[in-house]
Amino acid sequence: AAGHAPVTGHSLTLYPAIDLKDGTCVRLRRGEMDNATVYSDDPGAQARAWIDAGCSWLHVVDLNGAFAGRSANTEAIESIIANASVPVQLGGGLRDLDSIGKWLNAGISRVILGSIAVKNPELVREACRLFPGRIVAGIDARSGQVATEGWAETSEMKAVELGQRMQDVGVAAVIFTEISRDGMLTGIDIEQTADMANALSIPVIASGGVGNLDHLVALRAATAQAPGIEGVIVGRALYDGRIDLGEALRVLA
Repeated sequence: AAGHAPVTGHSLTLYPAIDLKDGTCVRLRRGEMDNATVYSDDPGAQARAWIDAGCSWLHVVDLNGAFAGRSANTEAIESIIANASVPVQLGGGLRDLDSIGKWLNAGISRVILGSIAVKNPELVREACRLFPGRIVAGIDARSGQVATEGWAETSEMKAVELGQRMQDVGVAAVIFTEISRDGMLTGIDIEQTADMANALSIPVIASGGVGNLDHLVALRAATAQAPGIEGVIVGRALYDGRIDLGEALRVLA
């Protein structure tokens, strides 16, 4: 991209985030439900907009589901599936094989298992056996320690250790989020993300904190030393215009 140093590393997949709350698309700051900004009340149209702009994947999170422990934005998710011509990954509130299977059969390409991964690795193992290649672990950390239950608690396990356990039970990829940065636009925690990627043989998707194009350039450069970084989830910065999607796709490609 013009004005930037020569691009190093390899190309990254951009996953635009569609975060659902009460049927609308929102962004949270630091994962706090009462700190939400509504960006669109038509999730299907939002999905189409990202695809028309060139995105090859969508990242959808059912925020109410994450807090309730079951799918809560069913109509909105179905609308996204109906409007999506690219694969969609879905997280939030998926805590049992029935709900995982329901969405994978309904047209979701991959499901993201979050806090359940800490509490019930056997469920993750069984899901990976039933749906190979379609289960992703969402690992949320606060200063390197694992956090669960919609980020309200921090457990005593190191994020990298959980990543290794998830790899062992068969997940296809890991989404790694440093919560202290999420929605704050201060940049991804590249060092922690690279450590995770280098500790695992499955792809790692970076999440939390992307606020401008330079953050994406830096992440892409980091793939030279951490080739396991496969993609990046961008949310708030796309919605409030800090990042132009076309430019982001160019920088990452």
